[in-house]
Amino acid sequence: MNQVEALEKAILERAELMANECHSRAEAGRKNILREASERLHLREEKETLLAKSLADRAYLRKVQADELKLHSKMDHMRWNLVQVVVDRLQQRMQALAQDEAKYIELLKAFLQQAAKQIEEQRLLVSVNTEDLRRLKPQWETLTSSLAAGKIFELKEQSIETIGGCLITTADKRVQIDHTFEGRLTRLERKVHQALVERLLPPIGDGQAL
Repeated sequence: MNQVEALEKAILERAELMANECHSRAEAGRKNILREASERLHLREEKETLLAKSLADRAYLRKVQADELKLHSKMDHMRWNLVQVVVDRLQQRMQALAQDEAKYIELLKAFLQQAAKQIEEQRLLVSVNTEDLRRLKPQWETLTSSLAAGKIFELKEQSIETIGGCLITTADKRVQIDHTFEGRLTRLERKVHQALVERLLPPIGDGQAL
């Protein structure tokens, strides 16, 4: 082999070696690119999955909150209806009681005695509705003469609008005790509502499911 052939052979071998090296580097580069692309794709998928999960969780939470609001609204409406039922029944019972004259008069006397203890004034003015004024006026002095020592109960000629009971005031109207049905119901309304909430419609919670 002459020097030219030897040189050509060396060049070819060198070229082949360089080609192999380039191929190897290219293959390694391709694998690296694929790996990085795969990793980026995986990260993207994870981000999209987390985002989708976050959106789904928010949507679910909004739905749960909306359902809770609807449920509480329905429960509040039901409580209100129950309170109205109780009020209506109390009104019916008060009207029935007013028809039982003996029991009703005893109730009025109890109201007057209670007011006498709470008001220091000697002279107390008593207001009742038209029906009670008609039936109480003839017997008023007899009914009130011995209710409270040192107290004078004066039945007012002007009636008031009420289902039953009485309104007691001092002559100067600075002190007033409302023993009408409506007045006593107003004072008891919150307790009635609370009793209904506690006994009939306990609040949701403490592990109870919606």
